[in-house]
Amino acid sequence: MTTRYPQTILVACPVPWDESEEVIEPLFRESIRRVLADGYRDVYVFGTGGEGYAVDTRRFRQVLGIFREETTADDIRPMVGVIGMSSQAIIERIGYAHEVGFRTFQISFPAWGALLDDEVDRFFADVCGRFPDSSFLHYNLPRTKRLIGGRDYARILRSVPNLVATKATDGGVAGARDLLVHAPELQHFLSEFDLPHGTMFGECSLLASFAQLAPIRIRELFDACRLRDEPAMLRLQHEFYAMNAGLWEQTVAGPHMDGAYDKMLVKLGLLSDYPLRLLSPYRGFPDDDFRACRTYLYERYPEWLRPGIKGS
Repeated sequence: MTTRYPQTILVACPVPWDESEEVIEPLFRESIRRVLADGYRDVYVFGTGGEGYAVDTRRFRQVLGIFREETTADDIRPMVGVIGMSSQAIIERIGYAHEVGFRTFQISFPAWGALLDDEVDRFFADVCGRFPDSSFLHYNLPRTKRLIGGRDYARILRSVPNLVATKATDGGVAGARDLLVHAPELQHFLSEFDLPHGTMFGECSLLASFAQLAPIRIRELFDACRLRDEPAMLRLQHEFYAMNAGLWEQTVAGPHMDGAYDKMLVKLGLLSDYPLRLLSPYRGFPDDDFRACRTYLYERYPEWLRPGIKGS
């Protein structure tokens, strides 16, 4: 079955903030350019890891302007994450992004209260239906208090033709099977840890949390899963598990919001002068944690790092 969105690697572009919580424009532009130089073509801003929950309208518009200028090439598919406490708040931000030229959006449910089935249907009808020329990825995550499964998506698909993809990172084998079996029309983005499971049930894509840290390994994992090279994809899955577990054992200041981890990975793998700061009221990792994580990677996984990062 042909999916509604291409099979690909999806990569977040977090935003660097200065001490006044203003975007550091040169650094943000450089981070986007380096991600694109690594060959990634599906990139997005303002998911949970991109602090879409914390940014105000002024910063939202400013960042989108920069992101738009850096992603205008014909072969790039830029995506805008929109998080809000109501359908109308989400529609308002999508409307602005639509005006400046974006046509692909990542949405999640309003999180004040868990949505009922009819409210789920109304959300997709109201938000996706308002922009029929655009495509939507649904970020299905526990923070919204309502997770939906493959059968829910199968029902929604019949009346929402521009829902094209999902992002689901916590389902394991059972969750991957549910999505791939019951809603194969959608492109399902799974994590480095779940993609090999999903691959065994059908075509799915990679949400690459470690894209900036280990671009070569990310491409190896994606290609192994795309080709269903079972020995390679299971070996790489194990390597990602082991590296991830050891990396975060080096930190002592947790827990943190999602964006703290994303920014640590950018600083470790892409730009060593990238700030770890999050927008108020959330806190990022301290520099001591960064140094401990860097030492761990240099000692245990030096082959994962891009040339020039070591010793920066």
